[in-house]
Amino acid sequence: MDQFTLNLLVVGATFALYFGIAIWARAGSTSEFYTAGGGVHPVLNGMATGADWMSAASFISMAGIIAAGGYDTSAYLMGWTGGYVLLAMLLAPYLRKFGKFTVPEFIGDRFYSQSARLVAVICLIVASVTYVIGQMTGVGVAFSRFLEVKASTGLYIGAAVVFFYAVLGGMKGITYTQVAQYVVLIFAYTIPAVFISLQLTGNALPPLGLFSTHIESGMPLLAKLDQVVQELGFAKYTGHSDTTLNMFLFTMSLMIGTAGLPHVIVRFFTVPKVADARASAGWALVFIALLYTVAPAVGAMARLNLISNIYPNGTQSEPIAYEARPDWMKNWETTGLLKFEDKNGDGLIEFYNDKSKNEDFNAAAAAKGWAGNELTVNNDIMVLANPEIAQLPGWVVALVAAGGLAAALSTAAGLLLAISSAISHDLIKGSLNPSISEKGELMAARVSMAVAIAVATYLGLNPPGFAAQTVALAFGLAAASIFPALMMGIFSKRINNVGAVAGMIAGLLVTIVYIFLHKGWFFIPDTNSYTDAAPLLLSIKSTSFGAVGALVNFAVAFAVSRATAAPPQAIQDLVEGIRVPRGAGKAQSH
Repeated sequence: MDQFTLNLLVVGATFALYFGIAIWARAGSTSEFYTAGGGVHPVLNGMATGADWMSAASFISMAGIIAAGGYDTSAYLMGWTGGYVLLAMLLAPYLRKFGKFTVPEFIGDRFYSQSARLVAVICLIVASVTYVIGQMTGVGVAFSRFLEVKASTGLYIGAAVVFFYAVLGGMKGITYTQVAQYVVLIFAYTIPAVFISLQLTGNALPPLGLFSTHIESGMPLLAKLDQVVQELGFAKYTGHSDTTLNMFLFTMSLMIGTAGLPHVIVRFFTVPKVADARASAGWALVFIALLYTVAPAVGAMARLNLISNIYPNGTQSEPIAYEARPDWMKNWETTGLLKFEDKNGDGLIEFYNDKSKNEDFNAAAAAKGWAGNELTVNNDIMVLANPEIAQLPGWVVALVAAGGLAAALSTAAGLLLAISSAISHDLIKGSLNPSISEKGELMAARVSMAVAIAVATYLGLNPPGFAAQTVALAFGLAAASIFPALMMGIFSKRINNVGAVAGMIAGLLVTIVYIFLHKGWFFIPDTNSYTDAAPLLLSIKSTSFGAVGALVNFAVAFAVSRATAAPPQAIQDLVEGIRVPRGAGKAQSH
């Protein structure tokens, strides 16, 4: 059976499963659409949270960025993992105690203001739409390769799939679909990693294989990788080249942005009580760890395998000829995500760092007649191409295809639900039309989700970066706008409605302007004034600025609150009650 047919069978079977679950778990009420009726088992909710969490950025892009960036990009792992712990320990029990299942609803009630609720809706939509752009980008990458179509065509197909099961099933359908998607994605991620770890090190456990001996060279794997990348003019893989300031701010931005993401917070309302919310948080951390402990090994081994494919006799020898390139390169060239340009006309694939600051290396490259790097490899293809590069069996390649799509689709669905609930529940029912019927609200939720899919698909055609980079921007926006409001709402009785609104607006505006200055206004190409290589402020890149935006939010909120009247005593008593996470009732739908 050829690879294309095998891909269709495996991916088709998983999609049939998702569609079947969506039809079986179709939401019939707003409670089922928003919170799955509040009756999900903690273990199942933990798996669904894991799938919601491990998006295209985690499955497809994170290991690719680690493969390209090495040690410096480990901040993705630290920030996202630490952020989930922060969310589970610091926010989730208190929000669950409060009993309102949307972030804008909590902010509106806590800060006794419709204005605060509306500003929170805007912040949520901006962060979630940016996040879902990264997911749709991942969907396009996965579909384009395994259906052998252009990335744009793959994006349209993925949008149609998400539209079907997310709009139909709401949170109830999404939750049980995500349980199935977690099983698919975790097998798809770990099985190839085990095979490749055995090939390179003889160790079946990838996290241990990363620190084992490379069989072919007899060197430690990471030492071998350091050697080959430096021989090609790249920075040392295990070295630290980013500034400590930027790396710290980036890690913090991911952490606190994680804790402010609404599509994860709402997961704690799909279980019956607070104790179940805590249990599901613990289970989710276990399920997330299964992938996150493997990701560094996947990235390092993918980088080594890529270089070995291009320089089969070592980096000191000639690279392969373009006409002799392996099939996996031919397959990915059709997607437009891998490109070759023969700059010196010798027919060989010169893959190296043509922007190296090492003068000795540059002189040696010029002496060989190299006229610039000739192979462009999109970071987002590394995990998906890894099994093909390592020449693993066809069924493993097909499994990875299904896993990548499961990861992207699961998070996209969760984000779209957060957007639709913000529009239908918080904007329409909360402000514009409080008397809307439950049936009308359910229809509004579905229509707003459909519109959000259309917008995300359009923006996904020209994303502002790789999937993980785009997602990092979303985390920065959530960090600067939503997280401070939640923290101050729970832990400070002095922050009033005026302060909260001023803080959210200030944090969001300063962060989004900084991002647009570096990534282009509204992510339109070539409209940027700065780049992350030469940022506006010190060494702070656009992906790291969320932490600065959060500080602005906190400072403005405290300053304005101190200068204005204290919150009513009833609100201060409410805050006091929130901090005792016991006796939480069922999540309310009003």
